[in-house]
Amino acid sequence: MIYRQEHPKPQFQRANWQNLNGSWQFRRDDGDSGREQGFFEPDAVFDQMIEVPFCPQSKLSGIAYKDFMQAVWYRRSFTLTDEQRNGRVVLHFGAVDYEAIVYVNARECGRHKGGYVSFSFDITEFVAEGENTVVVCARDNERDPMIPRGKQCERFASSGCSYTRTTGIWQTVWLEFTPKQYIKKVRLHPSAETTSVQIEAEMVGCADFMAEASFAGVPMGQTVISSASGSVCFTLPLQEKHLWELGQGGLYDLTFTFGEDRVESYFGLRSIEYRDYKFFLNGRSVFQRLILDQGFYPDGVYTAPDDQELAADIDRSMAMGFNGARLHEKIFEERFLYHCDKKGYLVWGEYPNWGIDVSDPKVIYSVLPEWLEAVERDRNHPSIVGWCPFNETFDYQGRQQFNDLIALVYHATKAADPTRPCIDTSGNFHVITDIYDVHSYEQSPEAFYESYKDLANGQVKEVWSGRQRYDGKKPFFVSEYGGIRWSDDQNGWGYGNGPATPEEFLARLKGLTDVLLDNERMFGLCYTQLTDVEQEQNGLYTYDRKPKFPPEQIAAIFARKAAIEK
Repeated sequence: MIYRQEHPKPQFQRANWQNLNGSWQFRRDDGDSGREQGFFEPDAVFDQMIEVPFCPQSKLSGIAYKDFMQAVWYRRSFTLTDEQRNGRVVLHFGAVDYEAIVYVNARECGRHKGGYVSFSFDITEFVAEGENTVVVCARDNERDPMIPRGKQCERFASSGCSYTRTTGIWQTVWLEFTPKQYIKKVRLHPSAETTSVQIEAEMVGCADFMAEASFAGVPMGQTVISSASGSVCFTLPLQEKHLWELGQGGLYDLTFTFGEDRVESYFGLRSIEYRDYKFFLNGRSVFQRLILDQGFYPDGVYTAPDDQELAADIDRSMAMGFNGARLHEKIFEERFLYHCDKKGYLVWGEYPNWGIDVSDPKVIYSVLPEWLEAVERDRNHPSIVGWCPFNETFDYQGRQQFNDLIALVYHATKAADPTRPCIDTSGNFHVITDIYDVHSYEQSPEAFYESYKDLANGQVKEVWSGRQRYDGKKPFFVSEYGGIRWSDDQNGWGYGNGPATPEEFLARLKGLTDVLLDNERMFGLCYTQLTDVEQEQNGLYTYDRKPKFPPEQIAAIFARKAAIEK
């Protein structure tokens, strides 16, 4: 069986591609000496098989090795026809954690650092007609304070709110075949106000460039740029306005052609604003009812077993009254964002900053390149309504966090995408931010109310003994709260003392949530969390996605109209 056969980039998709998921040869390299030993050579011995795209720690990989691995190696062959070699052959990786060194036919063809973002190499000059071999070395050290690890545990076993690690390939690997003249990149700037989409395209070569838009199969507009080369920027008027809406989506299809190259894409027509303490979607005040989604799976760890499971997690959230999620401490794969786009589901794009030493200025070299790659990859998705590069940055081993690091990443984010707000560091030690948010796991609704009762006067009780105070002007929300433990597993944990009965759980959940829904200065909330993850058992679903309470009971608490929507 070959897992994850769907195209991994629905927003930039060519018909001529080849999925390389499936069985690969595999070997551990705990001493990280494989390059010296020539593991990339044809006669190197690989002693195991692994199912890509699942990490070796996962059950679905067929390996399920949970200890630390300094380096791992993969190998497989693929066959090319002369026709496939006639243009360009591009090797794509959805994500490899952390540093990838890639060899084709025993020659190094590229390297990439960053365990969460997509990358590719033009391997045209490395391949031949017939059988070819690709070898991947993935190097990873979750205990290195220069390497972002997100919620991967730096101890041997999962502990607290850190979970099973991911090493190596954990998203789809594929080949793509393009003409020698091709479209390199496209940026989209839809405008609901003018019913149009601005298109920035980068190309290699010179040919006529055409963009065609449609909605539900009906043509909506077309533009042709004659003899285009390098880069072009133009506006494509749309014949009809179809807004991207909550719970409905509503996407325009796009087709780009450049000479013989053809790329399929899509976009959503919507406007977002954060003003007057509110969030506006298409000019209407909408309360963000977010769930904390960590993107872990029992058998696949970081990787969903199939595409349907990605969509199902969104459906599970919406069934309980949520209209979006914080994609927490992980850069989610593009297929997940595609389903968010289709379903009209709001998300905040985040970065897995945990594990890095935020007191060391040099960590900028680990964070900024990968983060900007993520923003560039995902900025065309209408579902993303904000960026958050850091989460809960505390001082590190007695050294104060380096505030200039936080500020620089904030400014770089705004330069890369000025259309969305940026939270510099969610929950603690804000430096410069568009949105002010706090985290609180207070379990008493009465005490929770006391923290935010004077928000309209610009006053809020800080949960942490932070070095900043809310200025009373920025949009405000509680971006983590709840985390109420409900589990039969006495070894599992949640925040505070677990309720004794289902009635007590629901009463506490309603009491805490009502505090936020009824506050006229609160534009949203984010409840912790969608599912249990290993020993952290405070999800509204179990780790294997069974609801702990009837979804309609939870939806009745979260879905009612908020004060800011009235």
